[in-house]
Amino acid sequence: MKKITFLFLVMASMQSAFGQSTCAEPTTLSGPGLYVVEGINGTDVANPICADNGVITNNAKSEWFVYTPTENFTVTITTNIDENTPRVDTRFHVYTGSCGNLACFAGDDDSGSNYSSVDTFVVTANTTYLIAFDNRWTSNGFTFQLIEQPYEEPAGNPVSFSNTGLSSINSQYNICVVDMNDDGMDDIVGVSSTNIRIHTQGAGGTFSFVDYPTTAAENMPSWSLAAGDYNRDGVNDLMYGGGSGVTFMKSTEGGGFEQDSFEPYVFCQRTNFIDINNDGHLDAFSCHDVQPNVYFLNDGTGEFDFYQSNVTPGAILLGIFPSGGNYGSIWIDYDNDGDQDLFIAKCRGGSSGAKYNELHRNNGDGTFTDVSVESNLRDPVQTWSSAWADYDNDGDMDVIVGASSTADGTHKFMQNNGDGTFTDITAGSGWDTNTSTSIEHIAHDFNNDGFVDVMGGGSKIMYNLGDGTFEAASTGFGIGAVGDLNNDGFLDFQNGSTLRLNNGNSNNWIKFNLQGVQSNRNGIGARIEIYGAWGKQIRDARSGEGFEYMSSLNIHFGIGEATAIDQVIIRWPSGIVDTIDNPDTNQTLVVVEGSTLSVGDNAFSSFSVYPNPASDVVTIKSSSLAQVVSAELYDMNGKRVFESAVENDTISIQSLSLGTYILLAKDSEGTLSTHKLIKQ
Repeated sequence: MKKITFLFLVMASMQSAFGQSTCAEPTTLSGPGLYVVEGINGTDVANPICADNGVITNNAKSEWFVYTPTENFTVTITTNIDENTPRVDTRFHVYTGSCGNLACFAGDDDSGSNYSSVDTFVVTANTTYLIAFDNRWTSNGFTFQLIEQPYEEPAGNPVSFSNTGLSSINSQYNICVVDMNDDGMDDIVGVSSTNIRIHTQGAGGTFSFVDYPTTAAENMPSWSLAAGDYNRDGVNDLMYGGGSGVTFMKSTEGGGFEQDSFEPYVFCQRTNFIDINNDGHLDAFSCHDVQPNVYFLNDGTGEFDFYQSNVTPGAILLGIFPSGGNYGSIWIDYDNDGDQDLFIAKCRGGSSGAKYNELHRNNGDGTFTDVSVESNLRDPVQTWSSAWADYDNDGDMDVIVGASSTADGTHKFMQNNGDGTFTDITAGSGWDTNTSTSIEHIAHDFNNDGFVDVMGGGSKIMYNLGDGTFEAASTGFGIGAVGDLNNDGFLDFQNGSTLRLNNGNSNNWIKFNLQGVQSNRNGIGARIEIYGAWGKQIRDARSGEGFEYMSSLNIHFGIGEATAIDQVIIRWPSGIVDTIDNPDTNQTLVVVEGSTLSVGDNAFSSFSVYPNPASDVVTIKSSSLAQVVSAELYDMNGKRVFESAVENDTISIQSLSLGTYILLAKDSEGTLSTHKLIKQ
């Protein structure tokens, strides 16, 4: 054991004590004050990792403390203090639970200046919290401060959360909530070096898990994880973003996962699945910290080709070269032209051009243009992530650029003007007075009132009041992966082995499970619009938001007290538009691309399909000089059940069962056409 000196703000004299280096025998923090740590050499490793960087150091050491508040407080733990001059690069984790069954509660890596640590969170009276500083960045001594401030429950907190422990969530990385078995309910994915553990959601929010052994992953999701079905088999695949490279875990026909890793070095930050070239096949993107960004193009068979911007011949320029420092990438359609654009939140801020946030407009022809300056989004805010949503329900995407430190400015609330530019409306919005910083900022409607809220730092949700302002309300816990973990229509959180279940209210909702046919299987990049008494709401389907976590691919809307939805419009990346009139509320609606097409309707008028209905032979013709060369049929769950070359303009469907299918035809020029086909 080593000596630790305590400098209490509430006492005039300096006190000292012998610190403990194990979780089982932590040093007691008896109140607010300054605590001097002479060095980190404790034998117990802090795990799970709760702070920003999910890497456990080789030869890891930790120093352990225990804190039990006497009242409900808003607590800050920080090493960003004058006692550390210069500042020290530290990392700490805050847990509830007991040794061997710890659940992440809070923690921080780099939110303070010069990579020092700061986190603010709400604690409950007489609850025990374990705090561990590790030697990820330093084993040297430093001082930290614990600050207590009175906590008052905000009046009219829109929703509350109940905690449920699930001790079987004990993988090395537990940062993914997504529907893995395509039943419309969100599951929980845990990743270890040689295993993927999937907790499948059952009735009433129950979970059962299955382990899927893998070969040892060359790269772990130490920075981020993304999910998407890039081999179109109905099971979501995984993308691990690590400090040295990218690893894919692709689902196999036998029910397991096989590894696909790439040799080039990638200091991977945020990961995303996105159809970059809009060919109907899901691609992948990785923000590179210190070199040009990289992406992986799907060849149509579920195999990837590696590209690096401005390096690989023919590569698309995605991110300003050679700046690096790319952290929080997110794909959105900010200009409502039907294709996905790229915004990059840049860490470390400052006057250098390399550190400004970037917006890259998709030109629709396979190229991108940097429009950061003309859009008014080229800010030097030190940020790791941005939260994009239509906060004012006017039909276009606005953005809150979330500060991860106040070193180069604070949060920015930027309103989309509808003409490719954004106006700063931070003043008076509540974001100007929000002093809580975080690397994570995510946008969801947590209270189902029809206005999208934001969660960032400070263990609180910034609730959207619908008038351009936000009001903070405490959650008592930090950000985790988001999904509906008991299928009640309200969004929950997963923090390690703890589920934060939304207790809900009387507001109504609807969710969408998209199943692409001509577009990628998940419908990532689709725009969903719902119309009703509130006017219009929109969402974009996307994989990878915030910085680290992977949240649900189901598209969620709250509709407040409204009891009816007049119309739903889904604009798929392929250009197909599905329209659904008067759907029931409070349900998950499965929508297969093209399923609302009438018999005989074409996505392209140059194709004709007859007879329809048909019992045996179907003729598919193009009125142009091009010949129809192939056809695929999908059932109404989006599963491909038939594929064939088209010979003499015909295919035989005699082997198909009776029912309704979506026909995807392609001609010799690569033109695709979608039709509804009935087998009788």
